[in-house]
Amino acid sequence: MQLRLSPTLRDRLASADRPLAGMWVCSGSPLVAEICAGSGLDWLLIDMEHSPNGLEAVLAQLQAVAAYPITPVVRVPFGDTVTLKQVLDLGAQTVLVPMVESAAQARELVADVRYPPLGRRGVGSALARSARWNRVDDYLLDAAAHVSLFVQVESAAGVAAAGEIAAVDGVDGVFVGPSDLAASMGLLGQQTHPDVVAAVRSVFAAVRAAGKPVGVNAFDPEVARGYAEDGAAFLLVGADVALLARGSEGLAASWARAAGIEIPGRSRQLTRGDSKPPRQGSRPSY
Repeated sequence: MQLRLSPTLRDRLASADRPLAGMWVCSGSPLVAEICAGSGLDWLLIDMEHSPNGLEAVLAQLQAVAAYPITPVVRVPFGDTVTLKQVLDLGAQTVLVPMVESAAQARELVADVRYPPLGRRGVGSALARSARWNRVDDYLLDAAAHVSLFVQVESAAGVAAAGEIAAVDGVDGVFVGPSDLAASMGLLGQQTHPDVVAAVRSVFAAVRAAGKPVGVNAFDPEVARGYAEDGAAFLLVGADVALLARGSEGLAASWARAAGIEIPGRSRQLTRGDSKPPRQGSRPSY
């Protein structure tokens, strides 16, 4: 048996001739994940850092999206050897680790996702979905080909070290998080502040100079287009929960205007038509 249906994000980027667009899956729902998997987007981020996702929920979502031509990425809550081992054993082939600030930290993460003698990933392929319970031919020997590691730069310290981080062998790409980056720069909630945008672009330049792909989170379409023009190879352009929140607000606003009624607690905002999604810099957005 071969793992051919779900190429890693590293593989998708290597063959892409355009930026790859993805979205967050934060609801913890396999049903929602499956709906999003059929959207036509290129990749999904199943998030464990800011979402109610434990191991069982991640497993169910990986299973739900496996039938679709979309690349799932699992963001672990932190760069921990045990958590990475468990997520990889669930069958995640691409992992994203948040808050990486140095090349030394990146090298430790590379060791976490590789089997000995190249690393320290625990060997449990006979028990795990990753190797389809030892049904994947030569999984242990070829494991590095099945696993892709991306790291997230989202602090001023990470920006300063971005080139060194990207140059680490085994780091397949760098993803920039403007929300936490803005906070670390004393600009909480101001992801589109000129200083934050300049810092993001500096990461782009450093990572690309190291020969690695760079991505970014950008919900605002204009901001996303600008970052794509600046060299972002992959982007997150929305989230399941944000779409539901804004869509339900829009539905309530439309109903209120048509019916001429007031909705307690929100009627003033909704009836004046303020249900449009905010610009990225106006409200914190991961």
